[in-house]
Amino acid sequence: MSENNNLAAFGGTADMQQLAEDLIGKMRSAGADAADLLLVSGTSVSVSCRLGEVEDVERSEGQDLGLRAFIGNQQAVVSTSDLSAATLDEMVSRVVAMARSAPADPYCGLADAALLAKDVPDLDIYDASTPEMPELIDAARQCEDAARGIEGITNSEGASTGWGHSQLVLATSGGFNQGYRSSS
Repeated sequence: MSENNNLAAFGGTADMQQLAEDLIGKMRSAGADAADLLLVSGTSVSVSCRLGEVEDVERSEGQDLGLRAFIGNQQAVVSTSDLSAATLDEMVSRVVAMARSAPADPYCGLADAALLAKDVPDLDIYDASTPEMPELIDAARQCEDAARGIEGITNSEGASTGWGHSQLVLATSGGFNQGYRSSS
């Protein structure tokens, strides 16, 4: 993996699934009997207007990775938002070392591979469109104007609108490696 730590550079869930497969393999090579991970990436934009004026504009981008390693009936979890190669290698080493030191838990472990979903349906919950800021501002203003147009309404705490895109991948050493994109 390159040093790029921004998941927006990933082409989609397939790239994330490849990273997940690589990390599962690294945890197994480092001594984990089993492993799983959750990788999430998201971007969102929002704008709010109050009394017809733009009050707030926000954009957030983030990524999170959680690694879990099992050694026998011991487990440990680590997480990071830094996806640089050096940090990923450190997280792999750390989670396996922590699992070695963790107390035994007779109930920990992954689901049996026979219980894993094989055919995951496409939920069709992703719209790649990203409305431009003028569209968002106009929509927020229209919402507030509609509310203020109701008889008896004389003031407003404002209205807001926005969009968000996210990607999620869940992978296990038992062979499950699936992901999806969603939008709002």
